[in-house]
Amino acid sequence: MIYVGIDAAKRKHDCCILGPQGKPYPVFSFPNSREGFQTLFQKLFSLCPDKGQIKIGLEATGPYSENLINALVSRSLPVLRMNPFLVKNFKSSMSLRKTKTDKVDARTIARMVKEKGDLLQTYSTSFYHTEELKSLTRYRFKLVHERSKLLVSVSRLVTLLFPELESLVSSLHLASVQALLMELPGHQQIADCNLKHLTTLLKKHSRGQFGKAKAVAIQQAARQSIGCVSLSRSLELRQTLKRAGCLQQDIAEVDRQIKKVVEALDSPILDIPGIGYTTGAMILAEVGDFNRFASADKLLAFAGMSPSKYESGEFKGTTGTMEKRGSSYLRYALYTAARLVSQHAPQFQKYYQKKRAENKPYNVALSHVAKKLTRVLYKLGTTGEAYQPQAA
Repeated sequence: MIYVGIDAAKRKHDCCILGPQGKPYPVFSFPNSREGFQTLFQKLFSLCPDKGQIKIGLEATGPYSENLINALVSRSLPVLRMNPFLVKNFKSSMSLRKTKTDKVDARTIARMVKEKGDLLQTYSTSFYHTEELKSLTRYRFKLVHERSKLLVSVSRLVTLLFPELESLVSSLHLASVQALLMELPGHQQIADCNLKHLTTLLKKHSRGQFGKAKAVAIQQAARQSIGCVSLSRSLELRQTLKRAGCLQQDIAEVDRQIKKVVEALDSPILDIPGIGYTTGAMILAEVGDFNRFASADKLLAFAGMSPSKYESGEFKGTTGTMEKRGSSYLRYALYTAARLVSQHAPQFQKYYQKKRAENKPYNVALSHVAKKLTRVLYKLGTTGEAYQPQAA
């Protein structure tokens, strides 16, 4: 058995190989290219022709390691993706010196593979197939975040240009209101607009919900508005709305692709009321293979939702806060799912109401639902059984 530690970087990777007795071979570097990968394979197979006797560890460093991991998996080589936080702690336990070089990091990873490799999960083809879904869901998360910031800017600009509008509509983000502001981005433009044209504009984009009465109310408010008249802010409002609209189209396109991938996976977790394609996709993408976790508690720990513990001597802490380590994306998805299932699934709705009746604050009660939901998800994911709702 040989143990391989690779410190991945953008241009080149450093590799340390430990022999069966832990004896290190000289650390070498190879470029992040097809030729570099071939150099690595030749080195590994010259030392150990049997793929089953090779263990390789890499830090999960995002884009720097993904291409190398794909190349290793395509050669059927077992790969361990290691949490950088755990690698850092392992390195600290070995020495008090603050030494940070690529060669030292590669040597640390190799030693961790040798000593802790049996406790780590091998990167399998099931993980490989969820990478596309992970990329899609994380990209969608980024797009939604960008759009949210733009919508906040829209609210800010409307407060400056036409503050009375917000009290006349249920939301500034309605399609009809955004169409109005795209064409007439300010109270002065609305006040000077022909009433018939204003009525037609609102009626068309609200699908008949807004008529002449609403147009009259908006125009009268515009004529009495205390908002400023600013060509620069009107231009900013129009362009901000335009960018938000483009992002919404991008999100819709990503959603269609996510739905295709999730439908192909055919996971039973989507049978839970309240968990749709978007939330379910993020959970499936971040978890990968449920079987890589020995228990639901391990999955909770991966999401950073397990309570911290502190005991020293006779003292035992009783108010352990949530660790909030691990995958922040998974934690976000589980909390979002918990909020939704508390509204749509009688089993979880009853549990949430029970926690609220115990005087638990909203967020605390929701965290209890998220933990209960995680255990149900773990069971469905590991057994493949269909969701069976309990009696409310």
